[in-house]
Amino acid sequence: SLNIQQVSLRIHNLMEDFDNVKSKVQEIKDLEEFGDQIIHDITHSLHRTFVTPIDREDILELAGRLDDVVDALDEAAQYMLEYRIKEPTKYASQLSAIIVSCANELERAVGLLSTRGSKLKDILPMSDEINRLEKEADGILSHAMGDLFSNGTDVTDILKWRDIYNVLEEATDRAEDAA
Repeated sequence: SLNIQQVSLRIHNLMEDFDNVKSKVQEIKDLEEFGDQIIHDITHSLHRTFVTPIDREDILELAGRLDDVVDALDEAAQYMLEYRIKEPTKYASQLSAIIVSCANELERAVGLLSTRGSKLKDILPMSDEINRLEKEADGILSHAMGDLFSNGTDVTDILKWRDIYNVLEEATDRAEDAA
């Protein structure tokens, strides 16, 4: 399975079960670094491979977009730790669930790319679903920001959560880019 799936499941677990935060955040960081190694390996492999199923540039672009999602999730996890968040919000949990769905769709789409005889039309429904999920994440972000600024939240907490929400929503943007 794709590294992005592993990371998305871990960030969702972090938001749903907020204990052992330091070790969970470290697991995400380790997977992010593993993802960077995958990119490095892909780049080297492409230079040695004579024939590729799709253009080398497209393979690198896709790998880079998937890595961007992982980077955003790693950043969100780091914020949870560094900002000493006491507990996740329902919005953080909702966004992380959407990210898991995006990762699952990307996994299916990438799986089809490597299947002989698969056509772009087979992958389009997954791309459409990621587009729908990204729009859903935009709506959750909007509600989350509205709550932050209207519920008498401490200014420091507003700043912390604004960063976290934005980077979680950015992960869905990057998933849409990959799609």
